[in-house]
Amino acid sequence: MSVRVRFAPSPTGHLHVGNVRTALYNWLFARQHRGAFILRIEDTDLERSRREYEAQILDDLRWLGLDWDEGPDVGGDFGPYRQSERLALYRDYANRLLEAGWAYRCFCTEEELERERAQARAEDRPYRYSGRCRQLSAAEVRERVKAGLPHTLRFRVRPGPIVWEDVVRGSIRWEAEVIGDFVILKSDGWPVYNFAVVVDDLLMRITHVIRGDGHLPNTPRQLLLYEALGATPPVFAHLSTILGADGTKLSKRHGATALREFREQGYVPEALFNFLALLGWAPPQEVGELLSREQLLELFALEKVSKAPAIFDLQKLKWMNRAYLRAKPLEDLVTAVAPYLQQAGRVPTPLDEATRAWLQRVVEAVLTHLEHLSQIVEETRIIFEYDLSAALTYPEVREVLEDEGALDVLRRMEQELADVPTITTEAFREAAARVREQTGRKGRALFHPIRIALTGRPSGPELDKLIPIYEIGATLPLPRPIPSVRERLRQFLEWAERVRAESPSR
Repeated sequence: MSVRVRFAPSPTGHLHVGNVRTALYNWLFARQHRGAFILRIEDTDLERSRREYEAQILDDLRWLGLDWDEGPDVGGDFGPYRQSERLALYRDYANRLLEAGWAYRCFCTEEELERERAQARAEDRPYRYSGRCRQLSAAEVRERVKAGLPHTLRFRVRPGPIVWEDVVRGSIRWEAEVIGDFVILKSDGWPVYNFAVVVDDLLMRITHVIRGDGHLPNTPRQLLLYEALGATPPVFAHLSTILGADGTKLSKRHGATALREFREQGYVPEALFNFLALLGWAPPQEVGELLSREQLLELFALEKVSKAPAIFDLQKLKWMNRAYLRAKPLEDLVTAVAPYLQQAGRVPTPLDEATRAWLQRVVEAVLTHLEHLSQIVEETRIIFEYDLSAALTYPEVREVLEDEGALDVLRRMEQELADVPTITTEAFREAAARVREQTGRKGRALFHPIRIALTGRPSGPELDKLIPIYEIGATLPLPRPIPSVRERLRQFLEWAERVRAESPSR
């Protein structure tokens, strides 16, 4: 029998990383077994479902690198693939259960049901429907239907245990008596989740249901429905909950939880694919944790997925993302960071070839500091912004202003570079060597004042990388011009004189 699995998100918001992991495990399992991965949209929540969310879900899954064999956008032999387009199928199967005696009409009002729930709360017991409409005679039912009384269809739960073998959790037993007769079709004719899922999985010939453990309470109901329909249920695998670093369920208070958020921050799909695959499953220790898609397809084993909760370690994700960023060609990184810099007004839209080539130098200079792509804006302030008014926040800058020897180094550097036609890294080094001979200062005493003068900061990328970035950048048509090396030295020395003159200690 060919493997057929499905991922069935509700288009009511952004994809949570827990749901993305579910999609990823389904995809890996299908591709490993040369089976089919089906995308189904569960949009029966009329108030919250939006087509724009559906489009975003499809876009995010494709961005991550997942593809599907059947779905709302690609079609297939078992469609439609939106639940809202399958209502006739649900009503047909509900009528089958009704005719077979597995379902009955329930005329209880919401007020009556709420009184039952309140009674259960007062007695401190789990709520279970009383079954008051279960015993209505056929004549009573006909009379109420004829009178136009609104009603639901409820499933008649049989007594006895419900037992199944879960791929992840092993043998599970549930007593049917604790469930109570449950609604399968609402009074407006729309199906309830558990019923729609069974009909869909049955008609789409799903062989394995891989989903989060939040669905464990749904499984007994679904197994009862399969039994009533005379169908063989799929194999179930319930994945563990994802927890935050503090051991509580992953939520907004832990930071980003949606795939779209991580995508917008600049995490690359390869890193997220790798990271999410390891949330609940571990490869053999000798292969390490940085795994390509091909390696994951080879190594992943559903039966080896842990039933213990998985910890979403953001620091580990950042580490992985850094590793994948450093492995990318500079040309690709420039393409990836350009939108962030364009949005910040740093580089033009579209990029001209000269600016694109220059950005390769920029990215290379700050790459070791990037945990995700959006950090490019902050990490390149040292390149795109020359704000001496903010420099005084650094104690090291004040030290330079009070050090006559340091200022002498800067004046001599300005003189040495005055007649240099093009300030290359080599020309800069030669000028610094001459200043070293003239002043006797070397190492930090020589280069620290130069760094502060050129950047306005006590630390940052290597000067050898910054010199050509400043020099070439000064020639480009950027939205905000970048001062050249000479201009930076001049501005700093003039600013230093003003600050020293205004200092009360002088």
